Amino acid sequence: MSITPLMPVYPRCDTRPVEGDGVYLIGENGKRYLDFASGIAVNLLGHSHDGLIKAIQEQAAKLMHVSNLYGSPQGEALAQRLVDLTFADTVFFTNSGAESVECAIKTARRYHHVGGNPHKKDIITFNNAFHGRTMATISAANSPKMHDGFEPLLPGFKYCEFNDADAAAALIDDNTAGFLVEPVQGEGGIRPATQEFMTRLEGLAAENDLMLVLDEVQCGMGRTGTIFAHEQYGIEPDIVASAKGIGGGFPLGACLATEKAARGMVIGTHGSTYGGNPLAMAAGEAVLDAITAPGFLDHVTAMGERLRTSLEQMIGNHPDKFESVRGMGLMLGVKMKPEFESRAFVNWMREGVGLLAVAAGDNVMRVLPPLVIEEEHIQEFVQKLSKAADEFEG
Repeated sequence: MSITPLMPVYPRCDTRPVEGDGVYLIGENGKRYLDFASGIAVNLLGHSHDGLIKAIQEQAAKLMHVSNLYGSPQGEALAQRLVDLTFADTVFFTNSGAESVECAIKTARRYHHVGGNPHKKDIITFNNAFHGRTMATISAANSPKMHDGFEPLLPGFKYCEFNDADAAAALIDDNTAGFLVEPVQGEGGIRPATQEFMTRLEGLAAENDLMLVLDEVQCGMGRTGTIFAHEQYGIEPDIVASAKGIGGGFPLGACLATEKAARGMVIGTHGSTYGGNPLAMAAGEAVLDAITAPGFLDHVTAMGERLRTSLEQMIGNHPDKFESVRGMGLMLGVKMKPEFESRAFVNWMREGVGLLAVAAGDNVMRVLPPLVIEEEHIQEFVQKLSKAADEFEG
């Protein structure tokens, strides 16, 4: 047998973590890595966080899973907290970001279906987006690489340029159900939406009775300095998909919606066997306890500004390899020069100086540290990054 026991769909490297310690990962050989990847924006409280561990342990000893056929005091409590903290009136819990986006798409289409417009199915999405790996979410992204071998794609999606509100407006017709957009594109290269773009989408949605659906799977849960990134644009969406950091490393996602947007989501229209299980709810409560603690989001903002400034100063010393820094809060990207490929550099850093980051589109290196980093970790990161840049030959 030549195939590996783990289906070989990931290009797994030789780094094999077996333990976590705050903002560090430890390999099976004992090597320590400064983790500024955070499981791709998942481990927002770092590794082995006392509050998260305690919550999971205590709940595991009581009840881990129960069918959604029964009442859920744990789910009701976490949903209420999210409603109180956000634009939303109701929440559906999932196990992942792709599931949250799937729920968001279904919610948007059902809104029009029960409103007497079942023909309104088309969702306008944007180039360089990433929404997940299910059939619906790869169909929602205009990516030949993700489409390859999985055709026919699901119908009902139209694509246009990110940050081009005029192009989005031009695609609206009688079959349009809404927009699906990341306020900050993650896989696409840490590309924040412009204020004008987000404001215009909100206006277009309101004028045409469309659903404004935001994918905040990567940029949400405090990563940009607010609970959700859209808060910094001063807009109110109809539906938001959340995951990654919301569970701090435990599989958890959520689809949040207004009462209006969720008018079609009635008994029998959606479900999830594991979604909203008591163990996941305990993890979500612990994460919310942390990020809503006094000063936590102010700390994220301060560390984000400090990290951006440090990166900008550092890349000025390596003009042959780096172009610029972009992003929001602790969701930053370093744009590499065309002749230096970001994925190769990320690999070089990991093996050469024990520094973890993530490659992204547009030849960008993503910098996604745990939200609990301190000044000393930023200093260590920049020093190691500079050393790797000195040694990297491309």
